[in-house]
Amino acid sequence: MKIVVVGVTGMVGQIMLAVLEERNFPITELIPVASARSVGNTVNFKGEEIPIVSIEEAIEKRAAIALFSAGGDVSLKWAPFFAEKGITVIDNSSAFRMDKKVPLIVPEINADILTKNDKIIANPNCSTIQLVMVLNPLHKKYGIKRVIVSTYQSVTGTGKEAVDQLEGEIKGEKTAMVYPYQIFKNALPHCDVFDEETAYTKEELKLTREPKKIMRIPELKITATAVRVPVQGGHSESVNIEFENDFDLADVRRILSQEDGVVVQDNPETNIYPMALFSEGKDEVFVGRIRRDYSQPNTLNCWIVADNLRKGAATNTVQIAEYLLKNNLV
Repeated sequence: MKIVVVGVTGMVGQIMLAVLEERNFPITELIPVASARSVGNTVNFKGEEIPIVSIEEAIEKRAAIALFSAGGDVSLKWAPFFAEKGITVIDNSSAFRMDKKVPLIVPEINADILTKNDKIIANPNCSTIQLVMVLNPLHKKYGIKRVIVSTYQSVTGTGKEAVDQLEGEIKGEKTAMVYPYQIFKNALPHCDVFDEETAYTKEELKLTREPKKIMRIPELKITATAVRVPVQGGHSESVNIEFENDFDLADVRRILSQEDGVVVQDNPETNIYPMALFSEGKDEVFVGRIRRDYSQPNTLNCWIVADNLRKGAATNTVQIAEYLLKNNLV
Protein backbone atom coordinates (compact mmCIF):
# COMPACT_ATOMS: atom_id res chain seq x y z
CA MET A 1 0.00 0.00 0.00
CA LYS A 2 2.08 2.89 -1.35
CA ILE A 3 0.75 6.34 -0.37
CA VAL A 4 1.87 9.66 -1.87
CA VAL A 5 1.46 12.87 0.13
CA VAL A 6 1.80 15.94 -2.11
CA GLY A 7 2.51 19.15 -0.20
CA VAL A 8 4.00 17.21 2.67
CA THR A 9 5.89 20.17 4.19
CA GLY A 10 2.82 22.41 4.48
CA MET A 11 0.60 22.75 7.55
CA VAL A 12 -2.03 20.32 6.27
CA GLY A 13 0.57 17.96 4.79
CA GLN A 14 2.30 17.67 8.15
CA ILE A 15 -1.00 16.89 9.87
CA MET A 16 -1.83 14.32 7.17
CA LEU A 17 1.35 12.47 8.20
CA ALA A 18 0.34 12.69 11.86
CA VAL A 19 -3.19 11.43 11.16
CA LEU A 20 -1.93 8.55 8.99
CA GLU A 21 0.34 7.52 11.84
CA GLU A 22 -2.24 7.99 14.60
CA ARG A 23 -4.88 5.97 12.76
CA ASN A 24 -2.34 3.29 11.84
CA PHE A 25 -3.16 3.50 8.14
CA PRO A 26 -1.62 0.37 6.54
CA ILE A 27 1.18 2.00 4.53
CA THR A 28 3.92 -0.14 3.05
CA GLU A 29 5.72 2.85 1.51
CA LEU A 30 5.24 6.57 2.14
CA ILE A 31 6.18 8.77 -0.82
CA PRO A 32 6.48 12.39 0.36
CA VAL A 33 6.34 15.15 -2.27
CA ALA A 34 7.02 18.87 -1.92
CA SER A 35 8.36 21.73 -4.05
CA ALA A 36 11.64 21.41 -5.92
CA ARG A 37 13.57 23.25 -3.19
CA SER A 38 12.55 20.59 -0.65
CA VAL A 39 13.53 17.55 -2.74
CA GLY A 40 16.24 15.61 -0.92
CA ASN A 41 15.18 16.85 2.50
CA THR A 42 13.41 14.36 4.75
CA VAL A 43 10.19 14.05 6.71
CA ASN A 44 9.75 11.95 9.83
CA PHE A 45 7.13 9.21 9.69
CA LYS A 46 6.84 6.54 12.35
CA GLY A 47 10.34 7.36 13.56
CA GLU A 48 11.92 7.02 10.12
CA GLU A 49 13.43 9.84 8.06
CA ILE A 50 12.00 9.54 4.54
CA PRO A 51 13.44 11.54 1.62
CA ILE A 52 11.17 13.97 -0.21
CA VAL A 53 10.92 13.28 -3.95
CA SER A 54 9.71 15.26 -6.94
CA ILE A 55 6.15 14.93 -8.13
CA GLU A 56 7.34 13.38 -11.41
CA GLU A 57 9.20 10.67 -9.52
CA ALA A 58 6.16 10.02 -7.31
CA ILE A 59 3.96 9.36 -10.35
CA GLU A 60 6.31 6.65 -11.57
CA LYS A 61 6.24 4.84 -8.23
CA ARG A 62 2.69 3.64 -9.01
CA ALA A 63 1.15 4.23 -5.60
CA ALA A 64 -2.42 3.22 -4.74
CA ILE A 65 -3.50 6.61 -3.37
CA ALA A 66 -2.16 10.17 -3.59
CA LEU A 67 -3.23 12.71 -0.98
CA PHE A 68 -2.91 16.24 -2.38
CA SER A 69 -2.56 19.38 -0.27
CA ALA A 70 -0.45 21.73 -2.35
CA GLY A 71 -3.00 24.21 -3.71
CA GLY A 72 -5.38 24.29 -6.64
CA ASP A 73 -2.83 25.04 -9.36
CA VAL A 74 -0.73 21.99 -8.45
CA SER A 75 -3.84 19.81 -8.28
CA LEU A 76 -5.18 20.97 -11.64
CA LYS A 77 -1.83 20.34 -13.31
CA TRP A 78 -0.80 17.05 -11.70
CA ALA A 79 -3.85 15.17 -10.39
CA PRO A 80 -4.90 14.05 -13.91
CA PHE A 81 -1.43 12.53 -14.48
CA PHE A 82 -1.78 10.44 -11.31
CA ALA A 83 -5.32 9.43 -12.28
CA GLU A 84 -4.16 8.32 -15.73
CA LYS A 85 -1.72 5.94 -14.03
CA GLY A 86 -4.59 4.43 -12.03
CA ILE A 87 -3.63 6.22 -8.81
CA THR A 88 -6.62 7.48 -6.81
CA VAL A 89 -6.18 11.15 -5.94
CA ILE A 90 -7.87 12.65 -2.88
CA ASP A 91 -7.51 16.39 -3.36
CA ASN A 92 -7.73 18.91 -0.54
CA SER A 93 -7.85 22.00 -2.80
CA SER A 94 -10.88 23.66 -4.38
CA ALA A 95 -9.76 22.63 -7.88
CA PHE A 96 -12.30 19.85 -8.52
CA ARG A 97 -14.96 20.36 -5.85
CA MET A 98 -17.72 21.66 -8.07
CA ASP A 99 -16.80 19.49 -11.08
CA LYS A 100 -19.92 17.41 -11.76
CA LYS A 101 -17.78 14.37 -12.59
CA VAL A 102 -15.79 14.51 -9.35
CA PRO A 103 -17.32 13.30 -6.06
CA LEU A 104 -17.11 15.74 -3.13
CA ILE A 105 -16.95 13.58 -0.03
CA VAL A 106 -17.55 13.71 3.71
CA PRO A 107 -17.37 9.99 4.58
CA GLU A 108 -20.06 10.10 7.28
CA ILE A 109 -22.50 11.59 4.75
CA ASN A 110 -21.95 10.47 1.16
CA ALA A 111 -19.06 8.03 0.78
CA ASP A 112 -21.61 5.55 -0.56
CA ILE A 113 -21.43 7.23 -3.97
CA LEU A 114 -17.75 6.29 -4.47
CA THR A 115 -16.74 3.68 -7.04
CA LYS A 116 -13.50 2.21 -8.38
CA ASN A 117 -13.81 4.52 -11.37
CA ASP A 118 -13.45 7.65 -9.22
CA LYS A 119 -9.78 8.41 -9.66
CA ILE A 120 -10.05 12.03 -8.49
CA ILE A 121 -12.00 12.65 -5.28
CA ALA A 122 -12.45 16.11 -3.82
CA ASN A 123 -12.15 16.94 -0.13
CA PRO A 124 -14.56 19.78 0.80
CA ASN A 125 -13.73 23.17 2.21
CA CYS A 126 -12.89 23.07 5.94
CA SER A 127 -15.83 25.30 6.92
CA THR A 128 -18.19 23.23 4.79
CA ILE A 129 -17.22 19.93 6.42
CA GLN A 130 -18.05 20.97 9.98
CA LEU A 131 -21.27 22.62 8.80
CA VAL A 132 -22.67 19.61 6.93
CA MET A 133 -21.74 17.22 9.74
CA VAL A 134 -24.43 18.99 11.79
CA LEU A 135 -26.87 19.90 9.01
CA ASN A 136 -27.15 16.45 7.43
CA PRO A 137 -28.65 14.45 10.33
CA LEU A 138 -31.07 17.28 11.10
CA HIS A 139 -32.13 17.51 7.47
CA LYS A 140 -32.95 13.80 7.46
CA LYS A 141 -35.37 14.33 10.35
CA TYR A 142 -36.85 17.78 9.79
CA GLY A 143 -36.06 18.85 6.21
CA ILE A 144 -33.99 22.03 5.85
CA LYS A 145 -35.43 25.02 3.98
CA ARG A 146 -32.77 27.68 4.54
CA VAL A 147 -29.43 28.15 6.29
CA ILE A 148 -27.64 31.35 7.33
CA VAL A 149 -24.04 30.81 8.44
CA SER A 150 -21.49 33.28 9.79
CA THR A 151 -17.97 31.97 10.30
CA TYR A 152 -15.17 32.98 12.66
CA GLN A 153 -12.16 31.40 11.01
CA SER A 154 -8.71 30.61 12.36
CA VAL A 155 -5.61 32.11 10.76
CA THR A 156 -4.35 28.55 10.28
CA GLY A 157 -6.83 28.31 7.40
CA THR A 158 -4.66 30.76 5.48
CA GLY A 159 -1.38 28.97 6.23
CA LYS A 160 1.87 29.30 8.14
CA GLU A 161 2.56 32.84 6.89
CA ALA A 162 -0.72 34.01 8.44
CA VAL A 163 0.18 32.37 11.75
CA ASP A 164 3.55 34.15 11.56
CA GLN A 165 1.77 37.47 10.94
CA LEU A 166 -0.48 37.03 13.98
CA GLU A 167 2.33 35.89 16.26
CA GLY A 168 4.55 38.76 15.10
CA GLU A 169 1.80 41.31 15.71
CA ILE A 170 1.16 39.92 19.20
CA LYS A 171 4.87 40.46 19.97
CA GLY A 172 4.81 43.94 18.42
CA GLU A 173 7.18 42.91 15.66
CA LYS A 174 7.03 44.04 12.04
CA THR A 175 5.95 41.05 9.95
CA ALA A 176 5.15 40.16 6.35
CA MET A 177 1.49 41.02 5.72
CA VAL A 178 -0.56 38.09 4.45
CA TYR A 179 -3.82 39.93 5.14
CA PRO A 180 -4.58 43.45 3.89
CA TYR A 181 -4.85 44.62 7.51
CA GLN A 182 -3.57 43.72 10.96
CA ILE A 183 -5.27 40.55 12.24
CA PHE A 184 -4.30 40.91 15.93
CA LYS A 185 -7.15 42.61 17.85
CA ASN A 186 -9.16 42.58 14.64
CA ALA A 187 -11.82 40.68 12.69
CA LEU A 188 -11.61 40.70 8.90
CA PRO A 189 -14.82 40.09 6.92
CA HIS A 190 -12.58 38.87 4.12
CA CYS A 191 -11.72 35.15 3.71
CA ASP A 192 -10.17 34.37 0.32
CA VAL A 193 -10.63 36.79 -2.58
CA PHE A 194 -13.78 38.68 -3.54
CA ASP A 195 -15.84 37.47 -6.47
CA GLU A 196 -16.52 40.46 -8.70
CA GLU A 197 -19.87 39.22 -9.95
CA THR A 198 -21.48 38.47 -6.57
CA ALA A 199 -19.43 40.61 -4.11
CA TYR A 200 -19.10 37.49 -1.93
CA THR A 201 -15.70 36.03 -1.12
CA LYS A 202 -14.75 32.66 -2.58
CA GLU A 203 -14.92 31.17 0.93
CA GLU A 204 -18.51 32.33 1.24
CA LEU A 205 -19.38 30.90 -2.17
CA LYS A 206 -17.85 27.55 -1.19
CA LEU A 207 -20.09 27.51 1.88
CA THR A 208 -23.18 28.17 -0.24
CA ARG A 209 -22.40 25.70 -3.02
CA GLU A 210 -20.60 22.70 -1.53
CA PRO A 211 -23.26 21.62 1.03
CA LYS A 212 -25.82 21.25 -1.77
CA LYS A 213 -23.57 18.78 -3.57
CA ILE A 214 -22.50 16.81 -0.49
CA MET A 215 -25.99 16.53 1.02
CA ARG A 216 -27.63 16.00 -2.39
CA ILE A 217 -30.02 18.93 -1.90
CA PRO A 218 -29.57 21.14 -5.01
CA GLU A 219 -32.51 23.31 -3.99
CA LEU A 220 -31.09 24.17 -0.54
CA LYS A 221 -31.14 27.89 0.22
CA ILE A 222 -27.97 28.92 2.02
CA THR A 223 -26.10 32.19 2.50
CA ALA A 224 -22.81 32.91 4.28
CA THR A 225 -20.54 35.58 5.72
CA ALA A 226 -16.97 34.47 6.41
CA VAL A 227 -14.78 36.33 8.91
CA ARG A 228 -11.11 35.83 9.79
CA VAL A 229 -10.35 36.20 13.51
CA PRO A 230 -7.08 36.16 15.53
CA VAL A 231 -7.47 32.52 16.58
CA GLN A 232 -5.29 29.48 15.89
CA GLY A 233 -7.29 26.57 17.32
CA GLY A 234 -10.08 26.04 14.82
CA HIS A 235 -13.04 27.51 12.94
CA SER A 236 -16.30 28.53 14.61
CA GLU A 237 -19.69 29.02 12.96
CA SER A 238 -22.92 30.67 14.04
CA VAL A 239 -25.67 28.84 12.15
CA ASN A 240 -29.37 29.62 11.75
CA ILE A 241 -31.40 26.74 10.29
CA GLU A 242 -34.99 26.98 9.10
CA PHE A 243 -36.74 23.59 8.83
CA GLU A 244 -39.77 22.40 6.89
CA ASN A 245 -41.11 20.84 10.11
CA ASP A 246 -41.13 21.79 13.76
CA PHE A 247 -38.62 20.20 16.14
CA ASP A 248 -38.11 19.33 19.76
CA LEU A 249 -34.85 20.62 21.26
CA ALA A 250 -34.28 17.43 23.22
CA ASP A 251 -34.66 15.44 19.99
CA VAL A 252 -32.21 17.74 18.19
CA ARG A 253 -29.60 17.14 20.90
CA ARG A 254 -30.25 13.41 20.83
CA ILE A 255 -29.96 13.18 17.03
CA LEU A 256 -26.69 15.10 17.02
CA SER A 257 -25.21 13.19 19.96
CA GLN A 258 -25.83 9.92 18.11
CA GLU A 259 -24.06 11.15 14.96
CA ASP A 260 -20.63 9.61 14.40
CA GLY A 261 -17.97 12.33 14.63
CA VAL A 262 -20.23 14.93 16.30
CA VAL A 263 -19.97 15.91 19.98
CA VAL A 264 -22.73 17.92 21.67
CA GLN A 265 -21.43 20.44 24.23
CA ASP A 266 -24.53 22.30 25.30
CA ASN A 267 -25.01 23.26 28.93
CA PRO A 268 -25.02 27.07 29.27
CA GLU A 269 -25.74 26.85 33.01
CA THR A 270 -22.24 25.43 33.55
CA ASN A 271 -20.62 27.38 30.67
CA ILE A 272 -20.37 24.28 28.48
CA TYR A 273 -20.26 25.19 24.80
CA PRO A 274 -17.82 24.56 21.92
CA MET A 275 -14.72 26.73 21.66
CA ALA A 276 -11.92 26.90 19.12
CA LEU A 277 -9.36 26.76 21.92
CA PHE A 278 -10.43 23.23 22.91
CA SER A 279 -11.07 21.90 19.40
CA GLU A 280 -7.41 22.10 18.41
CA GLY A 281 -5.89 18.70 17.74
CA LYS A 282 -9.26 16.92 17.82
CA ASP A 283 -11.06 15.15 14.98
CA GLU A 284 -14.65 15.67 16.15
CA VAL A 285 -17.08 18.42 15.22
CA PHE A 286 -18.46 20.16 18.31
CA VAL A 287 -21.94 21.70 18.47
CA GLY A 288 -23.65 23.70 21.21
CA ARG A 289 -25.69 26.83 22.03
CA ILE A 290 -28.59 24.84 20.58
CA ARG A 291 -31.68 27.00 20.93
CA ARG A 292 -34.90 27.97 19.21
CA ASP A 293 -35.07 31.09 17.05
CA TYR A 294 -38.22 32.79 18.33
CA SER A 295 -38.35 35.29 15.46
CA GLN A 296 -39.97 32.79 13.08
CA PRO A 297 -41.38 29.23 13.11
CA ASN A 298 -39.35 26.00 12.84
CA THR A 299 -35.98 27.72 13.15
CA LEU A 300 -32.93 26.75 15.19
CA ASN A 301 -29.71 28.51 16.19
CA CYS A 302 -26.50 26.67 17.01
CA TRP A 303 -22.72 27.13 17.29
CA ILE A 304 -20.36 24.70 15.50
CA VAL A 305 -16.60 24.39 16.06
CA ALA A 306 -13.90 22.12 14.61
CA ASP A 307 -10.16 22.02 14.03
CA ASN A 308 -9.95 23.16 10.42
CA LEU A 309 -6.62 21.41 9.83
CA ARG A 310 -7.87 18.04 11.07
CA LYS A 311 -11.53 17.15 10.34
CA GLY A 312 -11.62 20.21 8.11
CA ALA A 313 -8.75 18.91 5.98
CA ALA A 314 -6.27 16.13 6.88
CA THR A 315 -8.53 13.80 8.87
CA ASN A 316 -11.38 13.90 6.37
CA THR A 317 -8.89 13.13 3.59
CA VAL A 318 -7.51 10.12 5.44
CA GLN A 319 -11.04 8.93 6.29
CA ILE A 320 -11.84 8.92 2.57
CA ALA A 321 -8.74 6.79 1.96
CA GLU A 322 -9.80 4.43 4.75
CA TYR A 323 -13.25 4.04 3.17
CA LEU A 324 -11.69 3.24 -0.22
CA LEU A 325 -9.51 0.58 1.37
CA LYS A 326 -12.28 -0.94 3.47
CA ASN A 327 -14.57 -1.26 0.44
CA ASN A 328 -11.92 -2.50 -2.02
CA LEU A 329 -12.20 0.61 -4.20
CA VAL A 330 -8.43 0.94 -4.79
